[in-house]
Amino acid sequence: MEYNHSQNTAVMHKDGPMLVLAGPGSGKTTVITQRTRNLIREHGVEPSHILVITFTRAAAQEMKQRFLQLMGEEHTKVTFGTFHAVFFLILKMAYHYESANIISEEEKYRIMRGILSHFPLDVTDEQECIASLLEEIGRIKNEQIPLEHFYSAQCGEKVFRDIYTAYEKRLRESRRIDFDDMLVYTYELFRERPDILALWQRKYQYILIDEFQDINRIQFAIIRMMAEPHRHLFIVGDDDQSIYRFRGSKPELMLDFPKLYPDAAQVLLDVNYRSDGCITQTALRLISHNKTRFPKTIASVKKAEHPVRYLHFAGVREENLGILKELENGRKQGSAYSDFAILFRTNTQPGLLIEQLTEYNIPFHTRERVPNLYEHWIAKDIFTYIRIAQGSRKRADFLQIMNRPKRYLGRDSLTEPEVAFDVWESFYREQPWIAERLERLEYDIRQLQKMSPYAAVNYIRNGIGYDDFLKEYADYRGIKEDELFDTLEELQTGAKGYKSYGEWENHIRSYTKELQQAAKKQSQNADAVTLATLHSAKGLEFEFVYLLDVNEGILPYKKAVLEEDIEEERRLLYVGMTRAKSRLTLCSVDSFRGKPVEPSRFLTEAGLR
Repeated sequence: MEYNHSQNTAVMHKDGPMLVLAGPGSGKTTVITQRTRNLIREHGVEPSHILVITFTRAAAQEMKQRFLQLMGEEHTKVTFGTFHAVFFLILKMAYHYESANIISEEEKYRIMRGILSHFPLDVTDEQECIASLLEEIGRIKNEQIPLEHFYSAQCGEKVFRDIYTAYEKRLRESRRIDFDDMLVYTYELFRERPDILALWQRKYQYILIDEFQDINRIQFAIIRMMAEPHRHLFIVGDDDQSIYRFRGSKPELMLDFPKLYPDAAQVLLDVNYRSDGCITQTALRLISHNKTRFPKTIASVKKAEHPVRYLHFAGVREENLGILKELENGRKQGSAYSDFAILFRTNTQPGLLIEQLTEYNIPFHTRERVPNLYEHWIAKDIFTYIRIAQGSRKRADFLQIMNRPKRYLGRDSLTEPEVAFDVWESFYREQPWIAERLERLEYDIRQLQKMSPYAAVNYIRNGIGYDDFLKEYADYRGIKEDELFDTLEELQTGAKGYKSYGEWENHIRSYTKELQQAAKKQSQNADAVTLATLHSAKGLEFEFVYLLDVNEGILPYKKAVLEEDIEEERRLLYVGMTRAKSRLTLCSVDSFRGKPVEPSRFLTEAGLR
């Protein structure tokens, strides 16, 4: 096989540490498999002494298949696996763990739900709260943060520490471990048992790591121990594609590699075999604005034929329609739907797009679950108000909204399954100021009966005071109110164009059904447009790529404040841009969820504005 000079340097490397900087589409999988082959064929390294680690099971399987195609099925002694798979193997041997000891996601949520029932947390969306708490517990373990130095965004210091301690106690009592424990326990095992560490050092004398830019602190600490004393550590990655800081990945670990291993050889895979030259040049122009990176130049094998396009739209609806027309035109010109990908920053963005794709009968599949806006607790509150306006008198409906906004109504004031306003008001006859609030609620419900869906949402927000409730809720929970208002704004915008509640309800029902069937369609129809977040698009490639809503507050995301956050956002856009093989289009809008927005600074940096 023909290699370029850089690939050849990497493939032929034998002993000692090496850093391989592998830009997008530069053939890094080929380099890893060929170097593994070279160690066995040319240098006589025993296959069982070689360990190849990557981050996902799918990537590990693909790497193994590529290697076995090269070498034949008899060379199965090379270990290909994820960090978690390799570390669990070590724990299995040391502590006799079985797969039954690994706690499932459902069990984690069940345990956490039980723990939370003992704490006075006012949680509106329990599922979301548990997910956030588990993510924070994972960060403590992965980043080796002392518990007393960690501050939760979900609750106070003492409450969080008590929750953390209770969760850990429950895991230990049931002899369960989660994926983060696999790292912590392996690290502690190697620190406390040098004899066991020595066994694994002898076992894996050559270690190759793919996607090294995604490594976290504890993973690297374990690998550094395993790589001694031989130090045959071959790391492959691209610091410009490090986009998982929120999971604990530390791009600085890759940047510091030459300091930790001053004798490390270094090579840049500087040829892009994937993208049109214009795409490569534009993406490099953007990423060069990052200061914390290895400087690099990358050439594209393909000519610079199709300049990167920038399209500007009044709003999201117009943006989507513009892209749908291009999909149809591409289809007429002989392209398949599967040649197209539409990428976005967050998984809440494509709601309207999915509705319009459905309307136009264009097949699509999603790379991950798109949350259903209409199942959000805020949407459920709004629908409950509307349901009551339509005649519901169920106690459960009134319990849900009676203090949203605060009316100081007690649950004990509703004792019957059906609510009668006159009975309810009589309960508060000695507190006339509360009775007045009930009269106001009754009046508001009568007003809602006559309104269109859009007007109703607006009235609930401003006339009834739901916006005030959200502000108080955000303040109480210590979270940013912007995210809550984004959901509400999207819901209100989505209500436009529907004349009656019945019409809106029919639309919501069919949209929900379409979302549920999206995963099924993916397996049924290979020729479909791919919808994906920038995070989930990493590692993929498509002929035609559209990037939605490249606007300030969206990309870079509004939470990105520090320079290191902005650099991560820039890397995220770089990853999205480099998914395109032939043509790349970046889009921005003037208005997003009812608010004016500016085009992203990244468009200027890339030379597109």
